[in-house]
Formats: sequence, structure tokens, C-alpha cells
Amino acid sequence: MLIGIDVGGTNLRLGVVDIATSTESTKPRLIEEMRFQADFSAFCKLHQHAPALAWQKILSTIANAIEVVRAKYPEVSAVGIGFPGFIDPHTQVISQSPNLPGLQNVDLSTDLRALIELPVITENDALAAAYGEYVMHPYQINHLIYMGLGTGVGGGLVLNGRPFQGLHGVAMEVGHIIVQEGGRLCGCGNLGCMEQYASASGVVISYFESTQQHCTAAEIASRAELGDQAAVVAYALAGKSLAQALAHILKVIDVTDVVLGGGMSAAWPLIAPSFQQQLAQDLIPALCGKVKLRVSEMGDQAGIVGAAMLASLATN
Repeated sequence: MLIGIDVGGTNLRLGVVDIATSTESTKPRLIEEMRFQADFSAFCKLHQHAPALAWQKILSTIANAIEVVRAKYPEVSAVGIGFPGFIDPHTQVISQSPNLPGLQNVDLSTDLRALIELPVITENDALAAAYGEYVMHPYQINHLIYMGLGTGVGGGLVLNGRPFQGLHGVAMEVGHIIVQEGGRLCGCGNLGCMEQYASASGVVISYFESTQQHCTAAEIASRAELGDQAAVVAYALAGKSLAQALAHILKVIDVTDVVLGGGMSAAWPLIAPSFQQQLAQDLIPALCGKVKLRVSEMGDQAGIVGAAMLASLATN
């Protein structure tokens, strides 16, 4: 049994995954999922001038959550973590986490291993979700692109059944594809990144720019469904920006299966019209009609299962 962890900006999700009986024809089994409140994003912003304090808080919160799970499942043998940030595939050092300001060159695997005395593997959260979607995909595939719409926009790629990290651990950082020249300032330091428009945070900004009202992405979705034009436009911009980025990705990678996940994918009916229009416009003709895009049915479980399975790959 393995623990898979999905670290978000505002939530910490843990699951116990049984891989003992999984084979090429059967799937691993998520036995139980637990959630813990952990607003790491707000905490890092508050303590961005004291990053060591923020890091210790993150470590202790994750370690305490793991111990809660281990008390119930003492047979757990390793921990896999999906963490938002740029992670070196050789050292597992997190060089930067754009949505957790102040964190630079931290080693979650080593620091956490010292606290819980179990093997710990850390990968990018979107790569973990991509691998979870691949492992649990309803039909046999070899390649998959995953785009997760949450606080930011993450991406993951599975090629020939293997997670693709890139040489420096920044492969598929799709949220940082620039779609608006000279646009909004992003946490990565660039201007006009896609996640500043297509993420939950981006939708909040778009709506505020039009109305001067502070609302959550979920509240804006509810308003869009009731016909609020500013809300409709905010989600249309999200769809357009997402499609612009995906069209470029597909031109480079040429993968058929694409999965959209993350909390904001629940608003897909609001995103889809502008997304589909822009994608049809931006795709090269050779790819038109050949992309199989679907919205994830796994929800948070993709990142949990994927993180656990990546731990299994690394420790076997």
C-alpha cells in the first residue's frame, strides 16, 4: 500500500492506494481518501519574507496528515507527492512554486523523509494527475496530455506509458505559455501567461476588472449561468486562452488523447464554446478532428493515484 498526496494551494488531499493486485489489465485501487484544510498559498504570501517559516509549516502540516493516515494503515510502505512547482527530476529539489511565493530550492522528499521515516517521492502535481489519468484511463492508450485547471493551470505528459518530466523538470508547464503579449503579471515573472486567464484565479481577475467585485470562481460560474454578462465573458476568455495554448502544444507533441481536470473543469459548459471555437481556428488542418478531448471523471483522485503510482515506479 502507498500514500498518494495532492498538494493544492488551499487543500491537502491524501489517499491510500492498493497496487498489490494491479496488472496491465486491472487498475490500482484507491481504498480511502482524506482531506485536510491547508491554505498554503495564503500562508506563503503572508510569510514570503520569511520563507523558512512557511516551509516548516508546510512540512509539519503534511507530516501530521501522513501520520493520521498511517495510524489507520500502518502497512503503508512509501509516499508519493504531487506538488505545484518546478521540480528537478534528478534531485527532486523544488526550485520554484509560482503559486506558493517565497519557496525556492526546497527539498520536500528529503525533509519529509526525515520526519516520517518512509521513502518519499515528489513530482509536479500536474504530472502526477496526468499519470493517474493514464493509469485509470477507461481504454488502453500509450500517450496522454493532461491540463489541470485550478488555482493555476498545470500540465502533464505521458509518452509511451512513461511520465515525461523534461531534462530540468519543467516539461508541460503549460500555464506559462504566453497568450497575451504584455498581459497580466504572472507568479513566474512573465507577462500574459495562460494561467492568468484560464485558471480559477484568472477568472476572478477577469471578473473583477469588469465589475470591481471580488467573487470566487464558483460564484462567478453561478452568475454566468444566470446570465451575468461579465461572468460569461470571464469564462469565455478562459476558454479562448486555454485553447490557444493547447493548439500550440498539439503542434509540438501531436498526441491524440487530452484530459482536462482540476476544480474549474466543473465549469466546462461555460468554457467549452469559446474553447472549441478557438481550438478549431488555431489547430493546423492536419490535426483537425483528430483530438480526443474529455473532461476528467476522476476529480481529485487523479493526482492522488498518480502520485502513489509514481512512488511505486521510483521505489521498485
